[in-house]
Amino acid sequence: MVKTLGTERHKALIALLVEKREAAGLTQTELAAKLGEYQSFVARLESGQRRVDVVEFLELAELLNFDPAKAIRQIVGSRN
Repeated sequence: MVKTLGTERHKALIALLVEKREAAGLTQTELAAKLGEYQSFVARLESGQRRVDVVEFLELAELLNFDPAKAIRQIVGSRN
């Protein structure tokens, strides 16, 4: 399997997550608190240093109030 960090899809995912966090009016620190993590956890996600697994993605979608299926379609569509 190809490494995913730094790919166009990974960059699109990160951009989407940052956009959704900002739209929710949350700082990295506030989102981290909701996740039960440190701010550095969110910073690593948003800087592309860490992958987001499916379970984390679903939790982020719930906390940031977005439709995860629609977001995936948007990411896949951005590649075409």
